[in-house]
This record gives sequence, C-alpha cells and structure tokens, in this order.
Amino acid sequence: MYTVHEVAKLAHTTVNTLHHYHKIGLLIPEQTTEAGYRLYGKKDLVRLQHILFYKEMDFPLKEIKELLDGEINRENRLIQQKYLLEKKVNRLKGLIETIECSIESVKEGGDLDMEKMFKGFNTEEEWKEALKDHTEHLKSEYDFDLSSKAIDVELMNDTAMEAQSFNEDMVHFLQ
Repeated sequence: MYTVHEVAKLAHTTVNTLHHYHKIGLLIPEQTTEAGYRLYGKKDLVRLQHILFYKEMDFPLKEIKELLDGEINRENRLIQQKYLLEKKVNRLKGLIETIECSIESVKEGGDLDMEKMFKGFNTEEEWKEALKDHTEHLKSEYDFDLSSKAIDVELMNDTAMEAQSFNEDMVHFLQ
C-alpha cells in the first residue's frame, strides 16, 4: 500500500490532484485509515496511469471517468492510448516541420509558400474526426446533426489555442 504522498511522488503529480481525483470519484483509494489517510494499492496505480495518459491527450476528467468506469481491458486500453499518443506526436512533428520551414524562410529572406506555412494545423476533416463523439452525442440526445455543418478551421484552431492557454494558466495558478 502507498500513501498519498508516495503516490504523488511516484506519479509526478500533487497530493492536491490526488485528493481532487478522490473527491470527484475518479481515483478512489483502496483503503482509508480511521485517521482519514488514503492508502493506494497496485490497482489504484494502474488506474492513475490510465488517468494520466488520457490527461496527456487533453481528455476532460469527466470523460476520463466515463472511459475508466466501463468494462476494463487493460491491453486494449493501452493500445488505444498508444494510438492516440502516436497521433498527437505525429501532429506535433508536423508543426515542428512547419516551424523549421518558416525558420529557413526567414533566414533566406524569402516568402514561405502558403501551403507550407500552415502545414500541420488541423484541417476541417481532422476537426470533424476530433468532434465525432460529441457530434454523435448531440445527435442521439438532442437530435441535432453537427456533421452537416461547415467547420471554420481558423476559428477552431484559435479557440483551441486559447482554451489550452487558459488551462495551462489555471493549472499553474492552482499549483
């Protein structure tokens, strides 16, 4: 069994984060002592690993809880997480290539081809794929079909960047 401080240190997270996960029912420790101390077992550490993988992929905590509360097949879940992380890595590599091309263009003093300038940024198809689950939920719950709507890629990219910046600021502030 591990104390909350030991788990926080192992997982490179904070005690407050673990307390929050407990409070919202995302990670409930295997035992709680009479004095109220949380004790985590191996099963809890496995669940925390999944939580941290999904968080790394920017899944909301509510969605992570729903994913983890379903039937658990650790191998399939790890394969899915690996796929999602590889997809994210490939996207970041594309953005790095775009930055490298832009740096070369600045060094050479020329204009960068407009196609290359925005290579690596989300396309409308990528946004539709990313929003697929939300679109299906809206259709089944509210009979609203989002799939037929055009997506303003520039607006979505700007909004996503603002949201990410806000989340990073909030995390920094809360820590």
